[in-house]
Amino acid sequence: MERDKNFILGVFEDEDVLLDAIVKVRESGVKIHEVYSPFPVHGIDDVLGYKRSRLPIAAFLFGLLGTSLALTMQFYMMKFDWPMIIGGKDYAAVPDFVPVTFEMTVLLAAFGMVGVFMVASNLKPWANPRIFDLRITDDKHVMAIDLAVNTAIGESKVSEVLKASGASEVNKKSFE
Repeated sequence: MERDKNFILGVFEDEDVLLDAIVKVRESGVKIHEVYSPFPVHGIDDVLGYKRSRLPIAAFLFGLLGTSLALTMQFYMMKFDWPMIIGGKDYAAVPDFVPVTFEMTVLLAAFGMVGVFMVASNLKPWANPRIFDLRITDDKHVMAIDLAVNTAIGESKVSEVLKASGASEVNKKSFE
């Protein structure tokens, strides 16, 4: 049995039942691969034990890069490339640089965050996404449990834990 190929899926009707089920399943020693939901569920990150995202750090660093590039570009253009004195102002009129600097900061922070998110989430144009259950885009919550990770517990025990925790359906799904 290969890793990330065979899954047991617990289908849940309600998000409150799902949150309680996540706690019960984790307490029973079963490792959850992922939980899919048609809408954001408040508190699910904490219950699943996810750490806080480092995306704001990436946004700050890309914003800092944008600010540095904008100021460097403007100083170079106004001082060395094409020096001009406009309206009696000197070559480096810093207050005039504020709009361009702000826009470049926002632009690079946004593009950088999108790029980092896509790399971290493994989103690429040629990816073949795994669709565990089509109803996760409509009205069902699905908890996917990788059987290769939970070999010590066993498939039947995982199914029992999901049913006992409130799953309306328990299905097996295999990917090639």
